[in-house]
Amino acid sequence: MAELATIARPYAEALFGVAEAGDIAAWSTLVAELAQVAAVPEVLSVATSPKVAPEQVIDLLLSAAKSPLKDSPEAKNFVQMLVDNHRLQLLPQIHEQFEALRNANEGAADALIVSAFPIDGAQLNDLIASLERKFKCKLKPTVEVDPSLIGGVRVTVGDEVLDTSVRARLAGMQAALTA
Repeated sequence: MAELATIARPYAEALFGVAEAGDIAAWSTLVAELAQVAAVPEVLSVATSPKVAPEQVIDLLLSAAKSPLKDSPEAKNFVQMLVDNHRLQLLPQIHEQFEALRNANEGAADALIVSAFPIDGAQLNDLIASLERKFKCKLKPTVEVDPSLIGGVRVTVGDEVLDTSVRARLAGMQAALTA
């Protein structure tokens, strides 16, 4: 997968350069939509078929997107470049790298918060505030519930993991007792 990420990087950087001149959030939405469409195996099958003209593939991808930017010449050029270079399978990686560039530009980071129980608004706001102080950046949280944690939370920000779950503590105790 590292190879795909390496190939996707220049596309993401070029697209981000275009997005900086306009609305980065709207471009982010468009890239996310295109990545979802390109991740469908049937779409890739049609896109790689020699019986389907490149213009048809471009129209298929852009018609599947809901973003108003899909009608812009920049969006059409971007998709055409991907189709011409046989790089549609890179769209999910391009989306990931585009989001990383967007976060770096905004001084933010994505945070995955996994909790044993649902977290309500006030608890979530307090948790995010303390995590932002710890990680020293604005966080964009995604919250998931995993009852197997038993209690506590596991937070992933970039490549850092903060695991205060009961399951992690029990695993630590087990390792200490068996060592």
